[in-house]
Amino acid sequence: MQNLIVQAGQKKLVKGHKYGQGAAFGTFGELLQGIRNENDKDFLVTLPIANFSRAAFTCIPTVNSLTIYPSNKLKSLNLANNILRHYGLPAGGHLYIQSNLPIGKGFASSSADLVAVIRAISDCFQIHIPLEEAQNFLAEIEPTDGVMYDGVVSFYHREVELCKFIGQLPPLSIVGIDEGGIVDTVEFNKVPKNFSSMDKAYYEELLKDLTKAIENGDEGAIGKVSTTSALMHQRIRPKRTLNQVVAICEEVKGLGIAIAHSGTCIGILLSNSDDQFHQKMAAAKEKLSKHSREVMVYHSWNKSQDHGQTREPIMGRSY
Repeated sequence: MQNLIVQAGQKKLVKGHKYGQGAAFGTFGELLQGIRNENDKDFLVTLPIANFSRAAFTCIPTVNSLTIYPSNKLKSLNLANNILRHYGLPAGGHLYIQSNLPIGKGFASSSADLVAVIRAISDCFQIHIPLEEAQNFLAEIEPTDGVMYDGVVSFYHREVELCKFIGQLPPLSIVGIDEGGIVDTVEFNKVPKNFSSMDKAYYEELLKDLTKAIENGDEGAIGKVSTTSALMHQRIRPKRTLNQVVAICEEVKGLGIAIAHSGTCIGILLSNSDDQFHQKMAAAKEKLSKHSREVMVYHSWNKSQDHGQTREPIMGRSY
């Protein structure tokens, strides 16, 4: 594996060509997802994790088209072409994407790819792409999670519009399982959600409670709202193991459960600052292993604990 970046003075160059990179974290589903009562908009609250999509863009003015690796990242290719065309930038080059986010599972893998591409192009040409403009580019491609913000947000994913920047999560871990299959987020977002006015009013209360909990670093309250959201979502996309995972969470005294509302994963939230963290993690993994051959562990992303992870050089192909 070879580092793609070669420093040349103040410029980033790869074999004499302008080069840029960008990264974006993914999410373990959402802490909350529903419909607001005040405006009838679908919304979600992100659960950022320390797993990333990274993009590397090399501008090659002597060619007139863009090549992407892996070749199936067509959404990212379309986005890059749209941005280059909008700003009148050279259309030729190579775009390489590397990710450790599962695809089609509810980890915002596609959203993270797209945001990483925007940042890589911005970095390459040293241009500032305002958030609102970036969101317009994203909206042209698909409904998108709010992974372009450095923290937890409430977000109108269908409109690709910020509701509110909430803040940073306390250090949490999610130990979970994948129930299998793949979900097409675009198709899922077309499914009508027949929530009553009472449901929507309750979602308003949950959003207020969760916002307050995150702002205050109240881990227990965060877990409580996340569990409630998972339970309410059973009528939309049921999780087969929900009752079992809730029971395990109670047995190990976890904070609550989190699900990928438009995905296939479910997990137990644990506090990293809990004196019994390691014992609870081991117990949760052992009990969850009875329901899945593979048990996953993810850790929440926090800006103050990032340590440059979102700025690490992408490793891989040298063009």
